[in-house]
Amino acid sequence: MKFTGCLGIMVSSLILFLVCSFTFFSCVSSCNSSCQDKPVITPSRLVVKFGDPASATCVACQQACLPPDENRIDMEVSLGMANLNENTVSWTVNQMTEWEINPKCFYTTVKAQCCTDLPVTVYKPPESVSFSIKPSGPLSEGTVAILQCDVLNVAPAKNLIVTFYRGQRSLGEEKSSNTTKKPVNEAFSSNYNISKEDNQVQFWCEAKLELGAEGPQPPLVVKSKKTTVSVHWKPTDLETTSKPSDDAPRWKLCRFILCLTLLVSASV
Repeated sequence: MKFTGCLGIMVSSLILFLVCSFTFFSCVSSCNSSCQDKPVITPSRLVVKFGDPASATCVACQQACLPPDENRIDMEVSLGMANLNENTVSWTVNQMTEWEINPKCFYTTVKAQCCTDLPVTVYKPPESVSFSIKPSGPLSEGTVAILQCDVLNVAPAKNLIVTFYRGQRSLGEEKSSNTTKKPVNEAFSSNYNISKEDNQVQFWCEAKLELGAEGPQPPLVVKSKKTTVSVHWKPTDLETTSKPSDDAPRWKLCRFILCLTLLVSASV
């Protein structure tokens, strides 16, 4: 079928656009990331809180992509604006609204295409952290209790570290194996053997987002409320024999009265 006039021009333009777009995106997705004169992005890794602004700068090359007007230099992004100045691309985001984003800085010459990826971690601190112990209520000595820590609406879960505490003593850490980048609810548990020394001791947990050197310093920590444990235990034989009798004071009084009576009788 042959198109003429304006319709022919429109169809030709559309075909050219589709071919160019396909060629561009297929090249970017398969570009060389190990070339000698490759793009350098600052920072090399970006950690940003969801909803906050973000930015990065890319120097596309030292020599390989020059002059810039004869080659293509750009940054492939799904959010924000990328502005080119000579061989430098500046990327800015007013508000981070994506959980998964993979910026790529690249240049294309007649001979090759070279690129560098910018790893981005988008995080959200826990909405809440709560601690519970099962079974609930007073515990018996020797019971194997389950300590549980619930962390709500946190991202990314793989960077989450939960620590259980007895008083100020750490009982160990738990980590998540969840690789989802969007916010999730996570529950962690640990077994604990109850002893009489735990009576009236406070137990609790904390959740820490460990995001590396590029993340908040010190790392973000959210603590749960503390739970005081009541423990019932059976007294030992030693505790039973060493316990003073309730009748002891009365026996002492009787012995005193008896001695006094004997002394009076003897004097008479």
